[in-house]
Amino acid sequence: METVRFYRFEDDGVIPNNRSLEVIVYPAAFKENTQEIEEVFNRHEWTNSWTGGVFEYHHYHSNTHEVLGVLSGTATLQLGGEQGEILDIAAGDVVLLPAGTGHKKLDASSDFEIVGAYPGGVSYNLKTGEPGERPYVLEDIQNTPLPKMDPVFGDSGPVNENWS
Repeated sequence: METVRFYRFEDDGVIPNNRSLEVIVYPAAFKENTQEIEEVFNRHEWTNSWTGGVFEYHHYHSNTHEVLGVLSGTATLQLGGEQGEILDIAAGDVVLLPAGTGHKKLDASSDFEIVGAYPGGVSYNLKTGEPGERPYVLEDIQNTPLPKMDPVFGDSGPVNENWS
């Protein structure tokens, strides 16, 4: 696996992001066997998993963190809102989004597919940055508990080291 990367995003007035926790990108974490992604997430207590794509509009979840593992193909995502970071991802990559972090698909190959999951199997909400969402979502983000395990490494890993 390549070096894990970290990104931090400030509230841009529309997308709250998460001032306290960094986005964690695990490049090529499952490059050798993408079919293991969902099983590993679930074993590390990241459940309520699904497969599909990423919405083509900025959105976030205020009540839970989300992990995305790329099963196949490639995509370009924008994280953190309109002024955020543009990130290219490919099969085997994992992106961990703290509660409140905006994300949007800009482009993808025809075979792009991800598996998503949530710590403790939380049912996520879907927020798009509408003015009426505040201040409720800001409180929700702050009250979202830290996951018990790193979705990729379990009892060790960046979540345990950087999100404490």
